[in-house]
Amino acid sequence: MRRENRRKNLQGSSTKLDKVILYAGIGVAILTVIVFCLFMYSKGLNDNIKNSTMNLEEMANITNNTQSASTEIGKTVEESKNEVEKSDENATNNTTSNTDNTNNSNNITNNTSNKSQNNTIKNTNTTKANNTAKVTTNTKETNEKQEKKETKKELVFAKPVEGEAVREYAKDNLIYSETLKEWTTHMGIDIKADKTTVVKAAEAGTVKTIKNDPRYGLTIVIEHEDNFQTVYSNLLTSEFVVEGEKVEKGQSIGTVGNTAVFEIADEPHLHFEILKDSLPVDPSIYIK
Repeated sequence: MRRENRRKNLQGSSTKLDKVILYAGIGVAILTVIVFCLFMYSKGLNDNIKNSTMNLEEMANITNNTQSASTEIGKTVEESKNEVEKSDENATNNTTSNTDNTNNSNNITNNTSNKSQNNTIKNTNTTKANNTAKVTTNTKETNEKQEKKETKKELVFAKPVEGEAVREYAKDNLIYSETLKEWTTHMGIDIKADKTTVVKAAEAGTVKTIKNDPRYGLTIVIEHEDNFQTVYSNLLTSEFVVEGEKVEKGQSIGTVGNTAVFEIADEPHLHFEILKDSLPVDPSIYIK
């Protein structure tokens, strides 16, 4: 009896323990479910908060767009028409202005081009005229020079006194000098003439010098064209001319004398020389 009671007591205790374990397991399961639900709820709440924040930003943007749109929508039809017309007018004005500017630019370009062409033509014409003038001037000068050369004649010298040539020109050979008593050169010709015989200019020119030469006595030197000079020595007087005077061909310039020391032993005569470029030449070649 006691054993049975004990067994019954043990069975009852075991049944109670099983129930406690069962209830505890159920409690743990319920608690686990509650914790999981809380976690999921918390996560969903965070997502909702994020979505709400994004929605707020989007709503703000939408609000701004709505305000600008509502501003546009709030305009009347007339205002919209006026704005369209103004836009068309501005576009037309801009087009006209651009066209005018383009036309002005084209006009300026054309004017500049025309001016450049005109200036080029003028410069070309001026250059051609100048070149023509230069060519004409050069042609005239050339023709004048040719005419001068053609009209210019070689100088022909006249005999300064009438008489016989008693001593000839001797540059490359020697002649005997009665005064010096030796053979020597002779750079002119001696023309026999009485004392006081008038000596005349052999060619037109200018009296360069009148001097007393230590060898040939009283001497007159006359300069002529083409670098010619004539020398009149052994004179008695030179009273008819002065230095610097222009003389004509055949004009009286002095008289024959006997003043040349180197030819004092000879009879009265005119010692006459012709120089070309300051060098003596044979007078007989040029006297005609």
